[in-house]
Amino acid sequence: MSPLLKIRAERDRMSAIERRIADFLLDNAHLLRDYSSQQLASALGISQSSVVKFSQKLGFKGYPDLKFCIGEALAREGAGEPQLPDREPDSGPHVALAESLWRAKALAEQETRLLNPVEQIDAIVKAISGAGRVFICGLGQDGIHARGLGLRLSLVGIATVEHADPVLMAASVCSAGAGDVLIVFSEHGKQPELCHISRQFRARRGRIISVTRHSANPLRAHADASLLISAHDEHPHVEPLLYQAALQQMLDLILVLVCQHSPDYVAHYGNSLEHVQQLLDP
Repeated sequence: MSPLLKIRAERDRMSAIERRIADFLLDNAHLLRDYSSQQLASALGISQSSVVKFSQKLGFKGYPDLKFCIGEALAREGAGEPQLPDREPDSGPHVALAESLWRAKALAEQETRLLNPVEQIDAIVKAISGAGRVFICGLGQDGIHARGLGLRLSLVGIATVEHADPVLMAASVCSAGAGDVLIVFSEHGKQPELCHISRQFRARRGRIISVTRHSANPLRAHADASLLISAHDEHPHVEPLLYQAALQQMLDLILVLVCQHSPDYVAHYGNSLEHVQQLLDP
C-alpha cells in the first residue's frame, strides 16, 4: 500500500495540523529526503512531536520510516511507469488531458477501496441480499446514482423503493419494517431531510446504509454501515467527476457481489433483460 495513497485517503478525517503535514508530504514527496522531522516541523511551524505522532498514526514506527517508505513508493512508480506511444502533434493536448483525467479517476478509486475494507463491503452486500425491501434515496446529483442502483437491484429480483423526493420517501418509509434496508446517498451527508428520513427509518427498526464522502457528517452518524468515497482535485469542476467515478466503481462492485450471493439473482437478471428488450424491440 503506497503511503502517499494512504495519506490522501485518510486526509478528510485528520485534524487541522495533520492536514497541514499531509498536504506538505503530498506536494513535496520528491523532496522529503532532504527534510528531517525537525526541518519539516520548522517549515510548517509546528512541533517535532506532531510530525512523529502523525507518522505513528499512519502505522509507521516514526518519521524516518515514513520517509523511507515514501521514497520506495516513488522509486517503484518511476520504474514501473509505462512508455506512451508517440502521438500526433494535433491530438497531443487532448490525449494528455484524457490520460491525466483517467489517472485521477484511478487514484480516486484506489483511495476509495482503501477506505472500504472487505468486511465492510461484505456487510453491505449481506444487508442488501437479506433485505425484505431496499429503500433508496438521493437528492440532486446523488439521485442519479440512487436511481441507477435501484434499477439494477430490481433487475436481479430485489424489491426496491426509490425516490428522489424526500417527502415521497418519508411517506414510503412509514411502511418499512425490521427486515428492510435504507440506502441514503449524500456526498456531504448534511441534508436535514435525509437525516430525518434516517431517524424515521431507525424507528421502524430497519438497517441504514449511508453513501457519503469520507468525512465526519450527520448522515453517517445515523448509519449501521457506511460506503465511503474519496476524491480530491484542485479544480472544482474536476473533483465531482472523480467522486462520481469512484462511487460508480464501488456500486458496480457491490452489484457484482450481490449477484454472486445467489444464482437466482443472475437468472432473474437474464429474465428481466428479456422482458425489457421485448418492450424496446417488440
